[in-house]
Amino acid sequence: MDQAGIIRDLLTWLESHLDQPLSLDHVAARAGYSKWHLQRMFKDVTGHAIGAYIRARRLSKAAVALRLTARPILDIALQYRFDSQQTFTRAFKKQFAQTPALYRRSPEWSAFGMRPPIRLGEFTLPQPHFVTLPETHLMGITQSYSCTLEQVSEYRNEMRMQFWRQFLSNAPSIPPVLYGLHEPRPNQEKDDEQEVFYTTAVLPEQASGCPHEAHPVTLEGGEYVQFNYEGPTSGIQGFILMIYGTCMPTLNLTRRHGQDIERFYPSHKDKVEANPQKLRCEYLIPVRR
Repeated sequence: MDQAGIIRDLLTWLESHLDQPLSLDHVAARAGYSKWHLQRMFKDVTGHAIGAYIRARRLSKAAVALRLTARPILDIALQYRFDSQQTFTRAFKKQFAQTPALYRRSPEWSAFGMRPPIRLGEFTLPQPHFVTLPETHLMGITQSYSCTLEQVSEYRNEMRMQFWRQFLSNAPSIPPVLYGLHEPRPNQEKDDEQEVFYTTAVLPEQASGCPHEAHPVTLEGGEYVQFNYEGPTSGIQGFILMIYGTCMPTLNLTRRHGQDIERFYPSHKDKVEANPQKLRCEYLIPVRR
């Protein structure tokens, strides 16, 4: 019996059902084992108790919702199967060392307390590079869109490509470096959505052919953690989610105020009017160590 394979499949299933009832009886029935045998097998393979792991992952998902939406705390607590706001607050404070309300209001976002999903098998985390950027002046356009947290992966890929096509529509060629500046905020009108501001920009000397509404944009200087991505365009969003969900907690970093930076290096074969099939991108997050 391939215990690791069984638990790997179970981990994938759990991750997509954290807002559903997940009693040990329910999970054991899904896995096809007695709950005693499943608990023992899960602990042997992962080193963690299954019940504690599910609760830690639910609280981590709730923490993201607190930071990126304006949903009432009680709504978030109920979504992740806590029976009251008081029960949720006690569990949240135990894991994150502060109340949900303080966690939401903090100007910085510490990765302390976040429980990354367990990954079994061969898996290598992207290598972090700590860099200090000077203040940089760009020419760009800022646009925005709103979506739920469940929609963010699909929307972000789609809107990124749409905004870049618009920005480069009159350019004679694609500049050698493209900057995408990303900043999500809770949507004040729809509390279950986040509003995402995305700036497409280039260096001033590469701004020939940019739309006439392009304006000066200042990229804030300071310390950033940089992760490099090279692969299919469809994989960039999963890469970013892995950075936030696994790399930042593993490195115990605090995200300070500022915009995430996507720095693209297009291939000379890319065409302005086409969607690139592959990307080479440096993804930078403003941090405080």
